[in-house]
Amino acid sequence: MTATMPEAVETLARRHRLHPLEALPWLLALAAYFVFPSYLALGAQILIMTLFALSLDLILGFAGIVTLGQAAFFGAGAYAAGLLGAHGWSEPLSGLVVAAAAAGTLGAVTGFIVLRTEGLTLLMLTLMISVMLQEAANKAGSITGGADGLQGIAIAPVLGHFRFDIFGRTAYLYSLAVLFLGWLLVRAIVHSPFGRSLTGIRENVARMHAIGAPVRRRQIIAYTIAAALSGVAGALLTQTTQFVALEVLGFGRSGSVLIMLILGGVGRLYGAFLGAPLYMLAQDRLAELDPAYWYLPIGLLLIAVVMLARGGLLGLCDRALALARRRGSRS
Repeated sequence: MTATMPEAVETLARRHRLHPLEALPWLLALAAYFVFPSYLALGAQILIMTLFALSLDLILGFAGIVTLGQAAFFGAGAYAAGLLGAHGWSEPLSGLVVAAAAAGTLGAVTGFIVLRTEGLTLLMLTLMISVMLQEAANKAGSITGGADGLQGIAIAPVLGHFRFDIFGRTAYLYSLAVLFLGWLLVRAIVHSPFGRSLTGIRENVARMHAIGAPVRRRQIIAYTIAAALSGVAGALLTQTTQFVALEVLGFGRSGSVLIMLILGGVGRLYGAFLGAPLYMLAQDRLAELDPAYWYLPIGLLLIAVVMLARGGLLGLCDRALALARRRGSRS
């Protein structure tokens, strides 16, 4: 055992190190800021949904918690930031903290309930929590704006200097910075012993119980962290658009982020960085061509990815690289 210990330590150390290829998404995002100045508002939306998909990947891809109600936390963060901005608290960074706390608290409370179940029951409970919150927000129209949405939100300049403009320049860089911090957090979690235990829970719950791991507690912790990150994504949407629509709590929001993650690759950490831009750009182009039936090509794309590219687009890239290596070794 002592002979293999240095190898194990070195393996763990390699997982924590930042690799040059990991800089690629950030370099592309910075390049997009200069190359596509007319699409920065859309770019900010893409970055926000990438963070949302990243939060879902933490519980679905690594902890194996299947949910259709992640929009509950996204919406909770959106409304928390919106209500602050509508009632005089316009500082954006503290708004993100409040949104994360509100969504994280909701995640801890609901997680303690829903994670006692599994399978179809878990799936339906997560969905019903989101539906119930949406209905509650609709009924509380005097506070939330109801179906008309929450308006009159004022957001101060970021750090007192960077004002949100109609071109989306500040919104894009602000969303990119928050996404980067969220990615660093999730990356640190999944490569930590806690993250490895989540993977063990996903693969074999019975075995993790047998070795004495606190399965339920770790699931609730992961669920709470993912909820807080989803709340931050919702708050970003509120702050960059200065409006909260009722659909932030809807099933469509949960379904869309799940599709994004499946397209990119579940449980890969970087699936959100492929799936979210692909889905959002396809939605923008297809909705412009055919506003009524743009979901049809998206559905066909999802079917093709699921059937032909197991593991999403990242899985397809892995197989292409493996094939190239085999051909190179033969030659």
